[in-house]
This record gives sequence, C-alpha cells and structure tokens, in this order.
Amino acid sequence: MEKFAAGGAGSGGYEAVEHLSRQQERHYRLLSELQALVKALPSPCQQRLSYTTLSDLALALLDGTVFEIVQGLLEIQHLTEKNLYSQRLQLHSEHRGLKQELFHRHKEAQQCCRPHNLPLLRAAQQREMEAVEQRIREEQRMMDEKIVLELDQKVIDQQSTLEKAGVSGFYITTNPQELTLQMNLLELIRKLQQKESESEKAFS
Repeated sequence: MEKFAAGGAGSGGYEAVEHLSRQQERHYRLLSELQALVKALPSPCQQRLSYTTLSDLALALLDGTVFEIVQGLLEIQHLTEKNLYSQRLQLHSEHRGLKQELFHRHKEAQQCCRPHNLPLLRAAQQREMEAVEQRIREEQRMMDEKIVLELDQKVIDQQSTLEKAGVSGFYITTNPQELTLQMNLLELIRKLQQKESESEKAFS
C-alpha cells in the first residue's frame, strides 16, 4: 500500500516535470518567434526590445490569456473608432442639410423682395450665413476634440489592462516614444496570435 502511494507521488512529480518542460519548450518557441518578428520593426524599436523584454513577453503569453485580452481590446477599439466615425459623418450630413435649407430660404426671400430692399436683405443674409458657418466650424472642432479624448481614453484603458495582466512594457504613459514601443509590442502580440491560430489549424 505504501509502495503504491509512493509510486503515485512519483508519477505526479513526473507529470509536473513533463508540464514544466512543455512550458519551457513553448516559452523558447514563443521567444524565438518574437525575435524573428522584431527584425521587421524599425531599428530604434529593435534596440529598445531587449532579450529580457522579449523573454518576459513570451512568459506573459504562455497560457494564451493575453492573446484573448489583446483581441478583446482591439475589438473594443475598432467598435469605438467605427462609432466615432459614424457620429462625425452624421454631424457632417446635418451641417450640409442646414446650409442647403438656409440657401433655399435666402433664395425664396430674394425672389419675394422688392428691388430697393434687396441690398439690405443680402447683407442680412450674408451675416446669417457667416454665423451658421461659424457655428458649423465650432461644432466640428468640438466633435474632433471629443474623438481625440475618447481615443486617448481607449489607449489608457489598454495600457492599464495590459499592465494589470503583467505584460512587460505596458503602463499608463503619454510619452510618444513609449507609445510607439507599446504599439509595436501590440503588433508583435497580434502577429504571434495569428501564427499560433494558423499552426493550431494545421494540426487540427
């Protein structure tokens, strides 16, 4: 009975070693794939992505959770961009309608106007048109500011989520160089995910 228990513990230990060596193999494979992908990046970025950073990134990608997180974040980003783009188009369409309506109203008023009042009417209409143009510019500026703020917030959400997930290189920053590095890291993760799913399809 004791022998059996000892044997059971031994086989459990063997499985743990087996699991560990599989994890090491996977880590090594992910690391070499990352190293190959990095070669396609601009030289300044290659220099920033040290062996240690890539090794840490490969470790974070081992169980596949980070792939799912990145996929989710990118889907949210694309939906946000699509939504903001359609809001901007909607505003543009409303502005076009507003100007057309004003143009027709002005034309009708001019046709009904007595000749000697025409210069006064045209001057008043010109002021009205300028005020509408000014309003349109202001509304477009506000819309563009809103778009920039929302997209900036999405970047902060991504940085925060990936930092919490333990992905090396990610933390909340607005430094342009760091942002470029983070974008390249995201691209590496995405490309690696594509390779992973392609190889899984090949084996299934």
